[in-house]
Amino acid sequence: MAGRRTGRGLTPLELEIMQALWSDGPSTVEDVRARLPGQLRLAYTTVQTMLNVLYRKGKVKRTLKGRAFEYTPTVSRKKAIRTAMRELIDRMFGGSPENLVIALVEGRQLTPERLAKLTRLAREAADPSRRKETSHADS
Repeated sequence: MAGRRTGRGLTPLELEIMQALWSDGPSTVEDVRARLPGQLRLAYTTVQTMLNVLYRKGKVKRTLKGRAFEYTPTVSRKKAIRTAMRELIDRMFGGSPENLVIALVEGRQLTPERLAKLTRLAREAADPSRRKETSHADS
C-alpha cells in the first residue's frame, strides 16, 4: 500500500519524478531517469510508465521531439505542496490546521521564534496593508 495515493496528490515515486521536472524543466524519459537519486535507479521502462501515468492524470504534458517525448509539468510545485498539505491536514489532523501547528509545537519542531514569525506572516496575509508597514520596519 505504500506508494498508493489517497487523493489528488502524488505518490512518493511520482513526486521524485516531478521534482526532477520542476528543477530541470522539460525532459525526456532518459533525462528524468538520470536525475533521480542514486537509491532510486529505475529501469527506463519504469520511468516511462510513471511519466505516462502522470500524463494520463494531467500532471504533465508531453511533446514529441524527434523520436522521444519531452515531458513538462502542468502542475506547479506550489500547487502540489498545497494539495499534499491539505491531504495531510485532512487525514492526520481531522481537517484542522491548528492541530498540525499544535503537533509541531508539542514535537518541538516549531520554536517560539518561528511561531512568532508565522504569527506575523498570518497577520500580514489577513491584512495586506500591514505588509508594507512591516517590510519598511524590517529594512
